[in-house]
Amino acid sequence: MSLETVVEDVRDEARARAEEIREAGESRAEEIISEAEADAEEIVEQREQEVQTQIDEEREQALSSAKLTAKQKRLEARRDVLERVREQLEERVAEIDGERREELTRSLLDAAAEEFDDDADVEVYGRESDEAMLTDLLSEYEGWSFAGTEDCLGGVVVESESSRVSVDNTFDSVIAEVWDEELKRISERLFEE
Repeated sequence: MSLETVVEDVRDEARARAEEIREAGESRAEEIISEAEADAEEIVEQREQEVQTQIDEEREQALSSAKLTAKQKRLEARRDVLERVREQLEERVAEIDGERREELTRSLLDAAAEEFDDDADVEVYGRESDEAMLTDLLSEYEGWSFAGTEDCLGGVVVESESSRVSVDNTFDSVIAEVWDEELKRISERLFEE
């Protein structure tokens, strides 16, 4: 074998080996590119899911916030309506006059009388414009006297030093008690819940 043949064989082997290395390199490069593309697609999908999740969460938060705001506005409107209803009720009660006012005041005095001993000295306070009516009504109660005015819609505040009892039977207190007891029904009727 001549030197030229050996050189040629070595060159052929080197070319073949270089071709194998090149093919292996291209194959590995394709694998790397394929893996990188797959990783990139996975990252894109993951980011898209994260963005969609964030969008959904923000949408839900915005919806919840809007619902809460609407509920608060509804409650404020209902509270305003209930306040107006109560104000109108108080105005109507304050306007009661004549025999009806006297009848209601007598009922409140009778209810208060049950809290005091028969021989107690009792002081009665009432609305300034009701003084004459109260003085007339109190003539029916022994030991009872008109003691002064009370800032109220009507009715009476009855007190006795000797028995240390004070009874608030004003129209205001009756309205407050009935209002508290009936608020749910009033709301249901007004707002048809």
